[in-house]
Parts: sequence; structure tokens; C-alpha cells
Amino acid sequence: MKLNEWINKKFVQSISIPIEGENAPSIKAPKSIKLSVITQFFPPDYAATGQLIEELVKQLGQQGVNIEVFTSQPGYAFQSQTAPAVELVDRIRIQRSRTAQLWPGRIRGKAVNGVLYTLRTLLYLLRAWRRNNILLVTTAPPFLPVLGYLAHLLFRLPYVCILYDLYPDIAIALGVVSKHSWLVRLWNAINKQVWLKAKGIVVLSPAMKQKIISHCPEVADKISVIHSWANPDAIVPIPKSENWFAQEYNLVNKFTVLYSGNMGRCHDIDTMLEAAKQLQDEPIQFVCIGGGAKREELIKEVNQLGLKNFTFLPYQDKQVLPYSLTACDLSLVSVDAITEGLVVPSKLYSALASGRPIAVICSQSSYLREMVAEADCGGTFENGDGQGLAQFIRFLSRDPQIGERMGKAGRQYLRSHFTPKVISQQYLRVLQQAVSSDEAMIVSESNVK
Repeated sequence: MKLNEWINKKFVQSISIPIEGENAPSIKAPKSIKLSVITQFFPPDYAATGQLIEELVKQLGQQGVNIEVFTSQPGYAFQSQTAPAVELVDRIRIQRSRTAQLWPGRIRGKAVNGVLYTLRTLLYLLRAWRRNNILLVTTAPPFLPVLGYLAHLLFRLPYVCILYDLYPDIAIALGVVSKHSWLVRLWNAINKQVWLKAKGIVVLSPAMKQKIISHCPEVADKISVIHSWANPDAIVPIPKSENWFAQEYNLVNKFTVLYSGNMGRCHDIDTMLEAAKQLQDEPIQFVCIGGGAKREELIKEVNQLGLKNFTFLPYQDKQVLPYSLTACDLSLVSVDAITEGLVVPSKLYSALASGRPIAVICSQSSYLREMVAEADCGGTFENGDGQGLAQFIRFLSRDPQIGERMGKAGRQYLRSHFTPKVISQQYLRVLQQAVSSDEAMIVSESNVK
């Protein structure tokens, strides 16, 4: 059996998924689109959702869309706790709520900040709705799409929802609330009304689409699966020997496994820990960059076990990411089995851009297996399969050329499917359809009268 066939049989299953590529025809936006983007997180925050939205609005602006963004003061910034109340960047108007976020690192603080930001957004819409003819609302915070629904009722303003996470499903999966509680029933009823009135719904994976359809089959035709993305021009493979980040943290001569991003309740950290335990006597280093609810738990367990093959670093500034993401030999992505289909790891796309092979920890039914298989860029492992992950890491550490080939394949796959240009064109189609549909409805109602 050929080595490539053995790798695919051992670590991935090849399944084709149709996704539009870089060669898709470009779209020119009609001048009539005046878009208001509502999201709590936006740079200088380093939250991934905010950075993605920033790249998206820049791309849409270049394609002729008139855009303004309403966001919050930074809660996860490196050097500043405040940002200008209003600024113009690349002809995009950015307006921020006045009050800084409170206790952003705590669960209760996040909830309070989300509620306060939502109330401020309502005030913003009361003043600004006439300037725009469509809203793009995110689930950051989770109940924000309700404001799109209210804007539709009050002002007949059409809206499109981006669902980064599915609530209350995540809260149920994590045991925060019971699926039989009155809160869940109310939340599901509100979600259904929000989805029914939306002109478009964007989800990040096919599994998320199926989850929504199971709750509300009537909206199946308005759901678009649009993946996250990364910029391959900003993240370029750098040899570790030439990478100052790898040199600074003594990673050049060690096979390095990188986990970069949130280590939250929806991520599987235990499988990585089990693999590290099996590899503790080998020249292999695990580097965890970021934060999250499980970070301190992992540090505590590593210390209790006396493991020396872990390095923990905080979130890195955006300017450092091209170096931190390429200071490894293998990138690690994980999703906890109980939240499969409810969240999507955005770190996957930056890992593809880095030109390094990828190891993905996920359930057997995850769409991530299909992507890794089609890209031929690494391996996938079931939750709890620390031994399989350790074997894969050991295998790559002994044959760098295989890892190099996988990394190049993954980067090429990203270029074809998940660049800002490719993804922004998909968003533009959704917005164009939403505006056209709303205008047609208004004309139809006028004729009836």
C-alpha cells in the first residue's frame, strides 16, 4: 500500500464537498446596498469573530457596499481599553458604544456586557435606521439577532443573521440549562420568529444548517452555509529556523504541536493532554497560545502530572500571528463531542494558511473530517483517542517531508476555498438577494394597495 493511501486510510476518510473557489466569478455590488453591521466584537479586540468581521466588511466595501459598523468598546484588547467613539477606516464608518466592557474575563461579566451592548444597539438603531437598507447581525452576543427582528417590526428594515454559535443548544449541551426549562422553550420560540422574518441566515457548517432545520424546517431555503476564512497573504509559511517567535521560545529544534486560540468549554483539551502524556519522554513540545475556561484547568493538570513538554503563552497581537502560527510543525484543532454541530473552530482556517499539517479532534460525524480528507492536509481523531493522536504526531516527527506535503496541500485548499475574496462574494450574494427580495415585497404590497 502506498504511503499516501495508508495515511488516508488510517487518519481520514475522503468525502467530497462542493465549495465555491477562488475562480468563481466576481460580483459587482449594486449601489443600493447600505449595510449596517451589528457585532459586539471588533478590532482592537482580538476576539476571532471581530477580526473576521473586520476583514469581511473591508472586502464588501471594496466591492461597492456602503457600510457602517456598530460595535462595543474593547474588552479583549492588548494595549488599549478604549477606542474612538466614531472613526472612518477605508470609507467604513465604525461607531462604538460609549461604556467600556465590565469584567470581560468572567462568565457573568460577559453576560452583563452582552445585555448592555444589546440595549445600546437598540438606541443606535432608533437613531440610525434611516441611513441603511439592510442589517447584518451576529450572534455576538447570542441574543443580538432579536434586534434584527425588532428593526423589521418597527422600521421594515430587512436583516440577515450570522449564526456563529447555536443557542440555547450550546447551553443545554454544556449542562447550563435543562432542555425542558421555560427559558429554553422561550428562547426557541424567539429564535423561530427571528429566523422566519430574516431575509437570510448564514451558518458556518452543514451540521449547523441541519440543526436549524430540525428546529424550524420552514427556513431551510434561506439558510446559506458560508465558512470562515483566513488571509493567505497575511499568514505566510516561515521556516522555524528563520522565525523569531520559534527562536525566542526555543522551538526550532523540537517537533512542535501548536494549539492557538480559545480553550473554551466547547473544545476538547483532554485528548491533547493524553497524547502529551504518551509523548513526554520524546523531543516533542506542545505550545498552547490563548485563553479560555479550560486553560487554567489544563495548566493545573500539567503541573500535577509533572509534564515538561508544555509551553503556555497568552493571546498574541495580530502582528505576531504570522510568526506564532508558523512556529510549529503541526497545528491542533479540537471540538468537544457534545457541542459538535453547534460551534465551528475558526482556528482551522488560519492553521491551513500557515502551511503546516493539521490534526483535528472531533466526532465521527463532524464535517471537519470531510474537509481534512478533501484537502489531504492531516489527520482526524475521535474524541478521547489520545493514543491515535500521539501515533500521528510521532509519525510526522520522524518524516518531516510528509508533514511538509500536507501543509502545502492545506494551504492550497485554503486558497481555493476560504480566502476573504471568495467568502465575501458569497456574503455579497446573500445581501443582494435580501435587498432585492425586500424591494420586490414592498412593490408587491404597494400594488395591492
